[in-house]
Amino acid sequence: MESALADLTQALRERLAVIRDEESRSDQAKHIDRLRAASEKIDRLQESLPPSIDPRLKHYLERKSYDKALEFLNDITPSGDGR
Repeated sequence: MESALADLTQALRERLAVIRDEESRSDQAKHIDRLRAASEKIDRLQESLPPSIDPRLKHYLERKSYDKALEFLNDITPSGDGR
């Protein structure tokens, strides 16, 4: 499960990077496509997580509270990389 959490952490960071990418916003359609792809990746990773994941993380992901999910993952791992 550690690998799945690390992958999820990375996907959440990638989504945040897309949101923060000011240059990408100059082409709104491309920006939206990148954001959609990042969100779909998170959804796929979420579906692959075991049912035994922490209820708080599950709640954040179900509510699409991705900032909170990333903060949670960073807090549960000393290196902050989901491992």
